[in-house]
Amino acid sequence: MTQTLTDSYNRTIDYLRISVTDRCNLRCSYCVPPTPFAHMNHTDILSYEELIRLVRVGISLGIRKVRLTGGEPFARKGLIGFIRELSALEGLEDLAVTTNGTLIADEMKNLKEAGLTRINISLDSLRPERFAKITGKDLFAEVKRTIEGALKTGLNPVKINTVLLDGINGDELEDFARLTFDHPVHIRFIEYMPIGEGSGPAHSELLAPAITRRLEALGPLTPVHRSAHDGPAQRFKIKGAKGEIGLISPMTNHFCATCNRLRLTADGHLRPCLLSDAKVNLMDAVRGSADDATLATLFRHAAGIKGKRHDLTGHAVHDMMSSIGG
Repeated sequence: MTQTLTDSYNRTIDYLRISVTDRCNLRCSYCVPPTPFAHMNHTDILSYEELIRLVRVGISLGIRKVRLTGGEPFARKGLIGFIRELSALEGLEDLAVTTNGTLIADEMKNLKEAGLTRINISLDSLRPERFAKITGKDLFAEVKRTIEGALKTGLNPVKINTVLLDGINGDELEDFARLTFDHPVHIRFIEYMPIGEGSGPAHSELLAPAITRRLEALGPLTPVHRSAHDGPAQRFKIKGAKGEIGLISPMTNHFCATCNRLRLTADGHLRPCLLSDAKVNLMDAVRGSADDATLATLFRHAAGIKGKRHDLTGHAVHDMMSSIGG
């Protein structure tokens, strides 16, 4: 019998984000530090078999949605096969992936057939030269092909995640928004979050109130009704648009009261909150003699230590975004 996983504040936890790797083929400035750092050893990350077991335990507790993240998830070999195994699990209703889109332009049909429900593509510039400067790689054309392929294949919705920063890409806000007039894409503008040692941009963040004012200049914003598997985005349509706009505002509009997720890092730690260093070690249990009931208890413990709200303005998160899984 399926149980319900709840935290101390009676929030139902039905969403698990899984980082399958901390490795990435890009070096986006707000995600990884400029100085050299060590990646996890392959033996120190959960195998696909271990991940399948943990997802099964999660499903028995009421997890219904899984999103795969990284690093760059497709930097790990065999991910499409893993997606196929996940999609076959009874009780899983929604399977999505967040990717930089640089490695999978020719894989859209295979991903759809493997059972992927939706795709989020991280993209912080529509200008090839600027894209190369932000990411360290001249791969904008590959990302564009991925977006076009996802739309053609029918992965729906296709979401584009954009972190806006004044002095970096803030002048492209309207360009991203106008994409929704020509294509049925969902643009998600995400407030910058200072995560990791030494984080903190040498520029000004663009926050939700300023973003909203600039969007309203393009046309009236009509709120979009939330669906069952929605994340924290406030959703809008601009009049006449085929697609929609979403605002994810962890800094100015905490959505902690409705947070329904846990995060599983590639090295087997269950994090109740992206914006907190609190975590529960599953790796030792899953590689030891722990049975599924013990693993379920650890899931419940992680939910139990989930805070009422984050305090990112007062406390830094020390782990890098690339190691947590955004």
